[in-house]
Amino acid sequence: MNATQKKSKLAAFFQQQYMWGVLAIVALLIVNLIRDPSYLSISVSAHGNLVGNVIDILRASAPILMIAVGMTLVIATAGIDLSVGSVMVVAGGVSMEFLKASDTPNAIPTAFAALGLALAIGTVLGFVNGILVAYVKLQPFITTLIMMMAGRGIAKVITGGQNTATASVPFRWIANGYVFGVPVVFLFALAIVIIVALIVRRSALGLMVESIGINPKASRMAGIKPRGLLVTVYTVSALLAAVAGVFATASVMAVDVSRTGYQLELDAILAVVIGGTSLAGGRFSIGGSVVGALLIATLDKTVVFLGISSSATPAFKAIVIILLCLLQSDRIRDRFARYRRRRALRTRKEALA
Repeated sequence: MNATQKKSKLAAFFQQQYMWGVLAIVALLIVNLIRDPSYLSISVSAHGNLVGNVIDILRASAPILMIAVGMTLVIATAGIDLSVGSVMVVAGGVSMEFLKASDTPNAIPTAFAALGLALAIGTVLGFVNGILVAYVKLQPFITTLIMMMAGRGIAKVITGGQNTATASVPFRWIANGYVFGVPVVFLFALAIVIIVALIVRRSALGLMVESIGINPKASRMAGIKPRGLLVTVYTVSALLAAVAGVFATASVMAVDVSRTGYQLELDAILAVVIGGTSLAGGRFSIGGSVVGALLIATLDKTVVFLGISSSATPAFKAIVIILLCLLQSDRIRDRFARYRRRRALRTRKEALA
């Protein structure tokens, strides 16, 4: 590979929007390393499990990965799903109440039943969203905003308005267990992301989803049925949000009807935007959303590590995200490109002189 080909590949890499997310993760890790040179160190516990800040970041990223991937598919259709946080608390509340009422909470079949129940109710809520958007023709923003408010109410009805805590070793293992020393919750999330990515990219499904976001009328004329696809993406989004709810509640074996999943829909949207998916719909990037989710998790851990006041945390996150979005802006990148061209031209002129 000659120098020209290397430069062209490097230029293509830097043109990817999610590249700025990768660089932001690296920058945050460097900031943490400056404060503590051992920040990235990974050790092995007495039980043979990997422990360290990086492992904590991977564990914390699992719920965000789930809702970000689901949100990516919804946004690709030019929609939005504001209900993912509420679906998380409903799924978590159902699983906790089921385990609490069970006579055998530590039995593996009981844990599987709680998991299945949580995923089933998440699927139903997503199906309702899809029906309202695709067939009733309500705007996605209004539909999912209603579900966002209703979901918290449903969770309060399920839990009696109280925070529910219980104990179940198999269920807790979903979020706190390890496989080959790696947190199983991250492995579960990674496996689901890979499966979704293979389905949408190795089949025509991804192209059909993109076509709906670009031009719904043209997609119908091409023989694509937007209604079925819209129901599918909203159902998948809620199903993945239910998985995230299981991850969030299983980690502490408790559900907080006011805090579980609170404002995580905003983190999901940010992760999708950081990954390069346009909010106007159309082309999307699952890999970019993964980078965005990892950045959000790294940013959250950095805020805690640096000891930033909880009252200032939203402002700190906003500053980082704004800077990142500015770097991703086509206008800003065009200005940088023009500046580099002018500088290269000036250097050539000076060399000829």
